[in-house]
Amino acid sequence: MAVIRRAVAFVGGFTLAAGAAFAQSSADPSRGEAKAAACSACHGSPERLPVAGTPFLAGQQEEFTVLQMFLLREGVRDVPQMAGMLSGFSDRDLIDVAAYFARQAPPRSNAKPDPGLRARGAALSKAMGCGSCHLADYRGQKQVPLLSNQREDYLVASLKAYRDNKSTGPDTTMNGVLYRMADSDIQALAHYLANVSEK
Repeated sequence: MAVIRRAVAFVGGFTLAAGAAFAQSSADPSRGEAKAAACSACHGSPERLPVAGTPFLAGQQEEFTVLQMFLLREGVRDVPQMAGMLSGFSDRDLIDVAAYFARQAPPRSNAKPDPGLRARGAALSKAMGCGSCHLADYRGQKQVPLLSNQREDYLVASLKAYRDNKSTGPDTTMNGVLYRMADSDIQALAHYLANVSEK
């Protein structure tokens, strides 16, 4: 728990700094495109889905992406696949890269959802109030991420990490919401979010 408290304090400090940075500067997506050239190999593009277990960044909320990249660069968030990838990026670079991704259209999966599992996930989302922060269409806002049609395997892993206190956001809200949630419920919720736009 001490590690989580330190991470939360660190994130809180960065949240204030990031807000100031956004207020004082305008992002440059074209510059971000050049800096993000290697990212699509794993994170995909509007035309291509990310590799297994990796989230797409296209269409993601700018402030959320900046925050996550900052945490990765500073070693506060531990993702082995990202180790060292952002070490040469300045704060300005992170802001520009996030702006580049935010202006892209998210990729779409051709997978067919399971109607029963999707309905169960929708009921769970409503009961848990997911839309109150992520908004009704799950597009997110500011530092709250877009979840709509995100990779299902990534959503499952992320939700379990919050539940098991292996991950934290700007606060511990997600850890509390998912506390003791069954694997089967997490799977249903992730399946719904990954297919939220499907009819």
